[in-house]
Amino acid sequence: MSYSRHCSAAIQRSCRSTAFTLFSVSLLSIVGGCAAVPLEQGSSLSSYDGLSSNKGRLTKANFKVAASDLAATRTVYIAPTAVSETAAQSIKKSSDQALVANVISRALCVGVSDRFEVVERREDADLVVHATITRIVPTNATVAGLSTAASLGANFVVPVPVPRLPVGLGGLAVEAEATTRDGKQAGAMVWAKGANFVTTSARVSQIGDAYSLAASFGSDFSKMLVTGTTPFKGLPKIPSGQKLKSGLGGKPKYAACERFGRSPGLVDFAASQVGMPPSWTDKQRPAQSQ
Repeated sequence: MSYSRHCSAAIQRSCRSTAFTLFSVSLLSIVGGCAAVPLEQGSSLSSYDGLSSNKGRLTKANFKVAASDLAATRTVYIAPTAVSETAAQSIKKSSDQALVANVISRALCVGVSDRFEVVERREDADLVVHATITRIVPTNATVAGLSTAASLGANFVVPVPVPRLPVGLGGLAVEAEATTRDGKQAGAMVWAKGANFVTTSARVSQIGDAYSLAASFGSDFSKMLVTGTTPFKGLPKIPSGQKLKSGLGGKPKYAACERFGRSPGLVDFAASQVGMPPSWTDKQRPAQSQ
């Protein structure tokens, strides 16, 4: 092949890649680029009174926190995250439901470890944290597969990030609360978030997006308990050393967090870039209440 023909072919491939990206951006303006997940109240919290509203573009939440009650707290118990009947109906495999729930529990456990001591038994805790998944919007696995194939093909020609197709996106809704020994609600949150086509990797699984968003909820709720204030304002902070270590699959700060398993870390990140289901890398069995 002559030099001129080689250049012409390379330019055509580059144009096709650019056209695909522009098509995705154009489609985004039509469909919004993220899954719409309603902020809905469940029935697992002891009270829904006095919640403040956060209507972010990506994250919707109603929340409250009693900093004075948290000031006297030293130990925390993380109850295994539950899955509501409504959320369970949208996902075929119970093992997939349990996997999303476990990621929330793990993220909560690691997150609160920045300030509190996590204990293994409920009766030893000053504060008990429990969360319930109220809705899982399934990821369209077929579309996710097409997105992954298109992205890998485009990157093979021109090594630049290519957004996934902004259709068939999944989402997650969760509610959680933290209660003191005497049953007082020290913190509560009703939360919903949808995947977006730019920052959420396409994974060939019904829970591909919910799995990614689960850690986001765990981070938001635990941050609220650690700081005693809203987690939705201010600039992002560098994660603590223990959080970074746990995120990479290392030993958690407290042994009580081992019941939720260790993060698959970089292995899962690499798997997500090629569309592999989270169940391929995260093998943790569901934790039981103690």
